[in-house]
Amino acid sequence: MHVLDLFKITGKTAIVTGGGRGLGEQIAVGLAEAGANVVVCSRKVEACEQVKEKLEKLGVKSLAFPCDVTNPDDVQRVVQATADEFGRIDILVNNSGATWGAPAEEMPLEAWQKVMDVNVTGTFLMSQAAGKVMIRQQSGKIINIASIAGLGGTNPEVLNTIGYNTSKGAIITLTKDLAVKWGKYGIHVNAVAPGFFPTKMSKVILERVGKKILENTPLKRFGGEDDLKGAVLFLASRASDFVTGSLIVVDGGTHAGF
Repeated sequence: MHVLDLFKITGKTAIVTGGGRGLGEQIAVGLAEAGANVVVCSRKVEACEQVKEKLEKLGVKSLAFPCDVTNPDDVQRVVQATADEFGRIDILVNNSGATWGAPAEEMPLEAWQKVMDVNVTGTFLMSQAAGKVMIRQQSGKIINIASIAGLGGTNPEVLNTIGYNTSKGAIITLTKDLAVKWGKYGIHVNAVAPGFFPTKMSKVILERVGKKILENTPLKRFGGEDDLKGAVLFLASRASDFVTGSLIVVDGGTHAGF
């Protein structure tokens, strides 16, 4: 097979959670540009509808659904509607996420639980529901969006987000464990750990300590509107058919520093 053919996903069906804005929108656009039909879902369905229109202009089919990934009924509705419409689910990108900034000693329990519920439980519920479809198919690609914050402790002057950091570390372990358990079904489970991208979630952090972050980023810039597309396409396509349980860090080299 020609190397470029390994990256073709024309006609594949993908679900992107949190696909209405930010990194989720970038990922959805990238998959659509590569030829996949893309279902986008989030709690704010209006934003997903706008992304849906953008994706359809790229010549693919797209659906938009409201979905709280912590609600099993919402999750099942999205997965079932996708399978009903397209007949299969080839790619799942678990991108929905939440964060909360507070010193560890002052982190409210309800905030901790919200972050863990969305980031960890939501990723599990979506993977479980879509995974059942993929098991029947004996194939599938699950891509979890982790973070460099999940690789270890962070300077509280930069990221004072113990719940978020912990949840992203959990996603990395969840990725590895699902890869081990579902490899026999032809399901690949991998993760991407983005660094700092200008999004609504990171806006306050970048305004406050963006200069400090850039000083510790070898490439001396934040992530751009195309920087996640390649990594996700690799993991979504046949190019990664011998890759599972792995983590790709997309952070301009920030994690490589001291």
